[in-house]
Amino acid sequence: MRLYSQPKGGLIVKIDLKTKFIMSRIPLLLFLLLMGCSIQNSDENQLTETERWEQHASNTEIIRDNFGVPHIYGKTDADAVFGLLYAQCEDDFNRVERNYIWAIGRLAEVEGESSLYSDLRAKLYMT
Repeated sequence: MRLYSQPKGGLIVKIDLKTKFIMSRIPLLLFLLLMGCSIQNSDENQLTETERWEQHASNTEIIRDNFGVPHIYGKTDADAVFGLLYAQCEDDFNRVERNYIWAIGRLAEVEGESSLYSDLRAKLYMT
């Protein structure tokens, strides 16, 4: 590609054949890239939510020692996190549920009007 200046200050662009060939292929390359990305994600989208949870459960092992401390083993990081949350819910589900309700700003629905300001804070600052 070569740039030539015009007398009035404009530019004339002359494109050689090699650059023209490459630029004509860019839309095709972008299309192939997008198709490749969509094909990769289609396999993940075929599992239902229940199947994904069952897959995490089958890839996770929780072993409790004599003191009740959970030792969590998973094939992937996501499996280990699933096991951690599962063990925490086994130990104290009420606290996990209350913290979730507090975090999404719906505590007043459970505890009454006294928690309205907590919900307002959560809605203003957390979301």
